[in-house]
Amino acid sequence: MADKEEQRTKKTKNSPSCLGYPVSIFFIVVNEFCERFSYYGMKAVLVLYFKYFIGWDNDLSTTIYHTFVALCYLTPILGAIIADSWLGKFKAIVYLSIVYTIGQVIMAISAIHDITDTNRDGTPDNMTFHTAMSMLGLMLIALGTGGIKPCVAAFGGDQFEEHQEKQRSTFFSIFYLSINAGSLLSTLITPILRAQECGIYSKQSCFPLAFGVPAALMVVALIVFIAGHSMYIMESPKGNILLRVMKCIGFAIKNRFNHRSQQHPKREHWMDWAEEKYDKLLIAQVKMVLKVLFLYIPLPMFWALFDQQGSRWTLQATTMDGNFIVNPILIVIMVPIMDSAVYPLIKKCHINFTPLRRMTVGMLLAALAFVAAALLQIQIDQTMPNFPSSSQIQVKFLNLENTSVPVEVEGQEPFAVPGFDVSSNNDTSNLNTIQDIEPNGIHMAWQVIQYFLMTCGEVVFSVTGLDFSYAQAPSNMKSVLQAGWLLTVAVGNIIVLIVAEAGSLPDQWAEYVLFASLLVAVSIIFAVMAYFYTYMDPMEIEAKFMDLEPEEKKRKELGMTTKDNLAYVNNETSNNTDDKQTKI
Repeated sequence: MADKEEQRTKKTKNSPSCLGYPVSIFFIVVNEFCERFSYYGMKAVLVLYFKYFIGWDNDLSTTIYHTFVALCYLTPILGAIIADSWLGKFKAIVYLSIVYTIGQVIMAISAIHDITDTNRDGTPDNMTFHTAMSMLGLMLIALGTGGIKPCVAAFGGDQFEEHQEKQRSTFFSIFYLSINAGSLLSTLITPILRAQECGIYSKQSCFPLAFGVPAALMVVALIVFIAGHSMYIMESPKGNILLRVMKCIGFAIKNRFNHRSQQHPKREHWMDWAEEKYDKLLIAQVKMVLKVLFLYIPLPMFWALFDQQGSRWTLQATTMDGNFIVNPILIVIMVPIMDSAVYPLIKKCHINFTPLRRMTVGMLLAALAFVAAALLQIQIDQTMPNFPSSSQIQVKFLNLENTSVPVEVEGQEPFAVPGFDVSSNNDTSNLNTIQDIEPNGIHMAWQVIQYFLMTCGEVVFSVTGLDFSYAQAPSNMKSVLQAGWLLTVAVGNIIVLIVAEAGSLPDQWAEYVLFASLLVAVSIIFAVMAYFYTYMDPMEIEAKFMDLEPEEKKRKELGMTTKDNLAYVNNETSNNTDDKQTKI
């Protein structure tokens, strides 16, 4: 241990700094900006690629989109295991970023229609090839982006020493800003790139460019990250705490099952059945984790609504007039407003706005956003033409003066309307253009209402939830709870898959109302769970199970500062009117 600390100190002394910050973190921040640009840029046009290039309908496009997002939030568990147990953070980020980059390049290639357009009519002749390539690309991207997700921020934190708490806090703020900046720019730029026309033989919507630019940014991200190699503080893998937690829980369940008869005395907590094999400190830490994970059970419903911004809401925008991008701009604006204005105002009003109550409000705001989306959808439906269903006869007319016009009736051979033959008369002076269907007059700007509500919900729910999870997590299990938090996002997208596949609701507005109703019901359940939750001080609980040692040694072993946790718990205690005791 001493050799490791000495090696870390020596490396730190040789690492250059700028304004009190390690220079290495600038490589990490730039890497994160480019990676988030790459991910959100590709994601911004993904559902449109499915619909307009591959040719899938809205439901299938939504299903594949949310399957991809779910995979992106399931793979962080794998990434954490690889980094902590095998490769270490640096190598895990590099290797998985290479996989990520290959996936982005494959996606860009899959969107080139000229590859299989042998007759040069602008339509790919082998759609199976393009579909298979895009699915392979998306799987590699999901493995790459999900795998590095739990590693990059933690690797940035590793670059600071214990006395650099303030600089470390500022780094995470800048890190979060780089995420939003990358998302904002990419969501603005890639739809513009897609709107361009490109192609060798025929000009089509330029999906290759819309996917190619994010692929290029991922290459830049990888190069920038590797360039800082000599300046990084890198620690060898310590063994994955997530695996230890799972083994401890598994042993407790197995041991309890083997001693299920009445002759064995009951224990205070079912995790106490692991005492025969695991130390009491680990068991106490697992209890704290399970207590927070229990609160996570209702959370996927929020993400089920939130991630439909990239699927259902995007498809809704395609039926409207104009070009309007809202969410990334609102995110950058609302985060500082909430932190510097709204929360301080609520505190001055002496309102007991605890973190769990904030999260409840965030869920209700997301439900309101879907109510707004449903009302807008009703207005859109009223302006849309009533096309016949597939079971009805469809007659196609072309109104030309003095021409012989072929007319097709579904289920019958084409026949001609008497008149002059069009092919024998090149004079088009008598052709009259008639617009039978008016364009949709509802502007895309009306979506700002639902996006504003959803963004407020995101800021209140997501940011607060991350802070709450970090403060309530044991010192060595913060990554475990982060993996649990990301898992709720994956489950939320799976919920959307189930609803989209069921497809029992005939109208889109009804589906929006269904999701809003479900989230309101889940919010009530979460509010009840939050009312009975007792805030913990992990530092104090862990200290009870440690041998009496000098305070500094305890703090190093725990890997956290007493100040941060005590400040959080004292704040919650002062706000909480109920006199509750900490229990494990």
